[in-house]
Amino acid sequence: MFTKSNELEMRGVILFFAWGIIYASSAQDQSSSLFRKEPDGKPFSFIEYQRTFSRPNEAMRRKLDTLQKQFLQKKLTWPAKYIYIRSFKYDSQLEVWVKNNIREPFKHFKTYKVCALAGTLGPKRLQGDFQVPEGFYYINIFNPKSDYYLSLGINYPNASDRILSDSISPGGDIYIHGSCVSVGCIPIRDDQIEELYILAAYAKDQGQDFIPVHIFPIRYDNDISVKYLEKLTNSDPELKKFSESLKGAYYYFEKHKQLPVVLFGPKGEYFVYDDVVSTQKTEEKKNKEMSRRVRTIDHISTQVHSSPQFPGGASAYAKYLNDLEKDMSALLPPGVKKAFIKVEFIIDKDGMPVNFKIVQGLNIGGEDFHNELISRMENMGIWKPAYYNDKPVPQKMTQTLNIG
Repeated sequence: MFTKSNELEMRGVILFFAWGIIYASSAQDQSSSLFRKEPDGKPFSFIEYQRTFSRPNEAMRRKLDTLQKQFLQKKLTWPAKYIYIRSFKYDSQLEVWVKNNIREPFKHFKTYKVCALAGTLGPKRLQGDFQVPEGFYYINIFNPKSDYYLSLGINYPNASDRILSDSISPGGDIYIHGSCVSVGCIPIRDDQIEELYILAAYAKDQGQDFIPVHIFPIRYDNDISVKYLEKLTNSDPELKKFSESLKGAYYYFEKHKQLPVVLFGPKGEYFVYDDVVSTQKTEEKKNKEMSRRVRTIDHISTQVHSSPQFPGGASAYAKYLNDLEKDMSALLPPGVKKAFIKVEFIIDKDGMPVNFKIVQGLNIGGEDFHNELISRMENMGIWKPAYYNDKPVPQKMTQTLNIG
């Protein structure tokens, strides 16, 4: 179970934010070494530097006007300060998302078809396995003289891969590039890599040093893709576990159109922050349930000479129930105006109310409500226990509540 203490003991943390990425990795941005200075000693901007190469310069000459028009048509601001790239292997797609303010959601700009695929679904783990990596990366190389026209390198192996991949020969040199051929990279057409290269260059020129690239095995909301992945992973529990670890990042972005925070654990496993929070909440819930007053009671008397008594008597109990119903009314789930709840519990022979159980309650959205109700009823105070033959005995109680 992933807990907060585990989080503090993690060997590394990968944080994917709209403004950049912090990696527990030794990977360096190789493109930073490419910068040169003008004759007067002033540094080139990154765009100016790229223009010194024939292919990027020609690409900008051909594409800048059409890119600006496409942005205008989609009501986007040119140039994008932040871009996000995500690719889906089985679906053969590469998406480009853009925005200009760190707090605003990303907007979809374009989807390119990935025109060749090497290997199969699953992460890259070894030099020469022809696999396209899967996971969370960023662009670390701009190559204007690529063998495949233009190319953008990603930082495989990342910190997770360094733990999970072959320690001697994990492989490398993974690119998004042109020419529509692949031996483990992500190829698109030349005219498309021109656009993507320019978008990435302008984002880097404006300060986005870490352009995130998320590579997924499938689109997790595409039924055909999901069925294929399920079939592939049925006999491979490790691959299934890995693929599931990427799913949270996909759905986080689908929901928020912002990048998730992704962490990796001591074994290289990924944790999406939403999943971590969900896991922690589940654990807190279990801890809360474990903290309830639950006792093992061997025998509950069905016949008593005197029934349990609430502290203060029957009138005090009636007032307690009335107040409880009013308080719980404010906590009803959205859309629920009234609730009829039936609760069973036991007054043990020492007068302690224990073993609370909802026997009739809310069908939808009631779990947290039921837990809160039980927590409050556990604190109702110590009763006078039931007696049988002058000895205190446990007795089951059933209480109905009309809330709302």
